[in-house]
Amino acid sequence: MEQITTLFQENHQVLLGYLVKFIIAIVIFYIGRIIARSISKLLERGLLSRNIDKAVVSFLCSIVYAILIIATALMALSQIGVQTTSFIAILGAAGLAVGLALQGSLSNFASGVLIILFRPFKSGDFIDAGGITGTVDKIEIFQTTMKTPDNKRVIVPNAQITGTSITNFSAEPTRRVDLVVGISYDSDLLKAKTILQEIISNDPRVLAEPAPNIRLSELADSSVNIIVRPWVKTEDYWDVYWDTLEKIKLAFDANGISIPFPQMDLHIKKHVQESV
Repeated sequence: MEQITTLFQENHQVLLGYLVKFIIAIVIFYIGRIIARSISKLLERGLLSRNIDKAVVSFLCSIVYAILIIATALMALSQIGVQTTSFIAILGAAGLAVGLALQGSLSNFASGVLIILFRPFKSGDFIDAGGITGTVDKIEIFQTTMKTPDNKRVIVPNAQITGTSITNFSAEPTRRVDLVVGISYDSDLLKAKTILQEIISNDPRVLAEPAPNIRLSELADSSVNIIVRPWVKTEDYWDVYWDTLEKIKLAFDANGISIPFPQMDLHIKKHVQESV
């Protein structure tokens, strides 16, 4: 007991210094944990206010909280004299190894987060992305599930989607139907344009604004091409497209306007051999 008392008396300043550092380290860790929790909650509220999936929000907030806690623990250990350089090097090496091992998964995860944050499309949209054209069924962390028009379910990695251009056919409330109608050179051009105008005007699904556009576009090799471009609501696009094509064929047949097929005029010349 006397030895302990003597040791304490001889080293009380050093021990007091360690005690103060230990208390400061505890305070740093406690305050750091409060700050980490507050930042995590603020991030959660901000992400949820943007209608981001709860699973993604929870995962991101957990990652942010863990990073802040690790940084706080390293600061506290540094305060009591522990060399944290080696810890940082170990964490960096471990992070690099995990990143290399999960390179594909992390790429898909990062792409999934970008899709959910920036919302280039949502569930129910008809898109062309990642080489697949279909309706978006589910947007998940690592993959997006789509249904093709022939009812096939296709699971596309998110990195494949964000790595290429994305065409969202459902993003705008209206779309333009682009048709090219060819008539023969012998047919009456003005009559054909009048018929086309009547077909478009009599369809209640065609919007008045922007106004439909019917113009002569090309004098092709085998036909006189006319563009027909009415504007419709996005949900009416394909019905108007198919119905208009059928109406044009029937109306042209009824009015004697022919729709030509590619053809070529072949001229044969006969060479008469001169007699000797």
